Amino acid sequence: MIERRPFEQMGGANHGWLNARHHFSFAEYYDPQRMNWGPLRVWNDDEIAPQSGFPRHPHRDMEIITYVREGAITHQDNLGNQGRTEAGDVQVMSAGTGIAHSEYNLEDETTKIFQIWIQPTEFNSPPSWGAKPFPKGERAGAFVTLASGDKSDSEALHIRADARLSAATLKAGQQTEYRLGSDRKAYLVAASGVISVNGVQANARDGVAVSGEDVLVFSAVEDAEIILVDVA
Repeated sequence: MIERRPFEQMGGANHGWLNARHHFSFAEYYDPQRMNWGPLRVWNDDEIAPQSGFPRHPHRDMEIITYVREGAITHQDNLGNQGRTEAGDVQVMSAGTGIAHSEYNLEDETTKIFQIWIQPTEFNSPPSWGAKPFPKGERAGAFVTLASGDKSDSEALHIRADARLSAATLKAGQQTEYRLGSDRKAYLVAASGVISVNGVQANARDGVAVSGEDVLVFSAVEDAEIILVDVA
């Protein structure tokens, strides 16, 4: 089963400094048909105005991944961690027993991110944060794992979840495959470009929910950047 979820049909809110679209029920947007996709609980498409952002606030027992599409995001938390994550790179926060953090766009341009929350398989663990650059050239034409709960993905940022976040960049006309396994689910978004997934076409920022498919064959109708979360 492959279901396209058009971007224009998603919930959201424009707060001035933040223009957010929600792939799943979040904050004041509620859709009982779109509560989660397996342990994937949140996929927010956020545009953050220059010199603004999320002031310090707490989380607990959630794996929170930020994929930066454009611009950069600056993180600080009560553990003393701080860092700036640029476009194409990813940061991971394991909230564990509790963490308070802020995320600001300190740039002079709008920052665009995907904020992804995954329910953990480990609870009451110490909180942590990490970030890593992933040059886009390394994922040209094929998926590269950016964050994973599988410790054999040694180059990826670790998360405490039965999940994997991967990304690929494809030139128009290029194809690649992702071996999912028919017992798993995937949710994916083209950050840019138009793609086809097993014959189902999706535009930039559309959501695509997948289940019961062993292999996903991707074709780029236009140059595209694809973000995919693979869950149990």
